Amino acid sequence: MKIIKKDPSLISNIFGFMRLPTIIKNKYSQKDSFNTIIIGIPCEISSTGKPGSKLAPNYIRKESIHLCWEKKKWPWNFKFQKYIKVIDGGDLIYQQGNIKNLNKIIYQKVNNLLKIKKNIIFIGGDHYITLPILKTYKNFYKKISLIHFDAHTDMYYDNNPYDHGSIIYQIKKKKIISKKNIIQLGIRTYTSKKNQVKTITAEKINKYSINKIINKIKKITNNLPTYVSFDIDSIDPSYAPGTGTPVINGITTHKIFKIIRKLKEINIIGSDIVEINPIYDKSGITSLIGANLILDLIYLNAYKIKKNGKTR
Repeated sequence: MKIIKKDPSLISNIFGFMRLPTIIKNKYSQKDSFNTIIIGIPCEISSTGKPGSKLAPNYIRKESIHLCWEKKKWPWNFKFQKYIKVIDGGDLIYQQGNIKNLNKIIYQKVNNLLKIKKNIIFIGGDHYITLPILKTYKNFYKKISLIHFDAHTDMYYDNNPYDHGSIIYQIKKKKIISKKNIIQLGIRTYTSKKNQVKTITAEKINKYSINKIINKIKKITNNLPTYVSFDIDSIDPSYAPGTGTPVINGITTHKIFKIIRKLKEINIIGSDIVEINPIYDKSGITSLIGANLILDLIYLNAYKIKKNGKTR
């Protein structure tokens, strides 16, 4: 597909994320010369709240068009395109309602992309997707850490291994990631001391300095390859109403983006944005926040390459 390099319209020619090249394949190879790929997983197979999160990938792509006019995304002082090539890999196709098939398709796609050393940004869908994704990452890294933004601990196991509210419980139980290398940010629901995971509540995040928060993150991630899982309900619903499980008194968008941009000091190997629900996002603002989060994650990867003195 020919990419239109200059298009000032905010409504025309909306294809992939930010009009990036859309290259959809069952299997990628080293010949595919991109650094970062965006993959949608339109799944709400284990949601317990309001339905609609499976619609998020394309709504986020639609809102991302508002990010195309800026040559350099504020406050970054460079063009990410100079250092990395990013593509939109479209959405995974799986048998609707079949979690085992979903797990298989996720494993195949992630396994393929990690083998050729690509950075992946996933768009959910519900938060369950993080579990099979991290199981696959575990095959490639001896030890990894997890930065988990959420209003909930996701340790609410109720004899259902597929519940989106039990993914951290499963990650701990299956020893995918050591509990000492998991940090949760934005929690403001019931938390048991038995969870044994470092938690910074939303109240403390809104109060703490950025440096204090980042130092705590660094201590937990411990220079390990790090995965970032971002549940949109970590943000207060006054900013991000489009989610199936809203919880008041969350993190402000101002604080969230300050934290995300400081993660340039962390070795991020992959990430996901989950639980955006377009049905309850009438203005599109929640999807727009998701698009901005993805763009900042792209910049984090570009910054790492820039810092090493490399260009495309």
